[in-house]
Amino acid sequence: MIIGVPKEIKDSEFRVGLTDENAKQLVQAGHKLFIQKSAGAEIGVSDSAYEKAGAALLDSLEEVYHKAEMIVKVKEPLPPEYELFKENQILFTFLHLAPEPELTSALCSKGVWAIAYETIEDKTGALPLLKPMSEVAGRVGLQNGIYYLQKFAGGKGILPGGIEGAKPAQITILGGGTAGIHSAMMALGLSAQVRILDINEERLKYLSQFFNSQVECLISNEKNISLALKDTDVLIGSVLVTGHKAPKLITKDMISLLPEKSVVVDISIDQGGCIETARPTSHTKPTYTIDDIIHYCVPNIPSAVARTSTYALTNQSFSYVQEIANKGFAKAMQNPGFKKGLNVYKGYVTCQPVAQALNREYRSLEELGL
Repeated sequence: MIIGVPKEIKDSEFRVGLTDENAKQLVQAGHKLFIQKSAGAEIGVSDSAYEKAGAALLDSLEEVYHKAEMIVKVKEPLPPEYELFKENQILFTFLHLAPEPELTSALCSKGVWAIAYETIEDKTGALPLLKPMSEVAGRVGLQNGIYYLQKFAGGKGILPGGIEGAKPAQITILGGGTAGIHSAMMALGLSAQVRILDINEERLKYLSQFFNSQVECLISNEKNISLALKDTDVLIGSVLVTGHKAPKLITKDMISLLPEKSVVVDISIDQGGCIETARPTSHTKPTYTIDDIIHYCVPNIPSAVARTSTYALTNQSFSYVQEIANKGFAKAMQNPGFKKGLNVYKGYVTCQPVAQALNREYRSLEELGL
């Protein structure tokens, strides 16, 4: 198979779809690999390392898309890439299509076979490719929330763990999934006060035990959220419903319940955000202020630690790349968990939550002969 790895063009996205060691294994298995020049430079993987692994280097994004049967990326393609898509080209990357009508239309109209990292499931129903990036996003999101709580960064000027005679910061986390847990771990490590709200009572029981009752665990409903906001210093939004747009749990009116100069970190922003006032920002312009509340809503948070994130991601994603390359697309899709990652196929949306979110026609993969 001919596999292409383009350099990411999203603002401050430094991760790369395959490492030099991944490249070496693919070449040894008889596959042809094209890497765009400097694709791995920001994580310390040089062009010469890829060449030593047996990959060929290409100068431009256009060349990579033109030559490759399968494109392996990290983040969703941006508009300059849409015209480069080819019919029956396999695209393997994070997609988050529910809030992306234009990208979805482009994938459908061009006949791309688009596999989303974030909807692939393992045998237990977990999300093996999303998990490591959620772990990173939870940790880095909390770090940034604490950073913007500092006075010179525009915040209240609160030490997260407090000190004798002064209260610690109150961290409120919406969603007790992977990102929420890792935000809580970081917050507790700084001796902050932490509460988590989740709709699943069994999950809350688990979290209470997991954190040895150091975390306040509450059922997520409008009343509890509203009460929690009133003394919150950093609000972390980490709500995930696989494939769907994130539900809006915090309305614009509810934001006013937060004390002035509190910080909002919406980790769910890549799925549309769980906070009504949230809109995507970037690592170069990460924050904005509404009603004297600082909003940090970067959709590619893990790129802040791009080297760690690349290796954490490719440790999980590479086996799926090998499965497609070695077995072929149709046989690889016989893996039912992998098949759930296929969001667009033969011009149709094949992930029901995406079709619902975008009001598009849904076709099952069985209907399309797969």
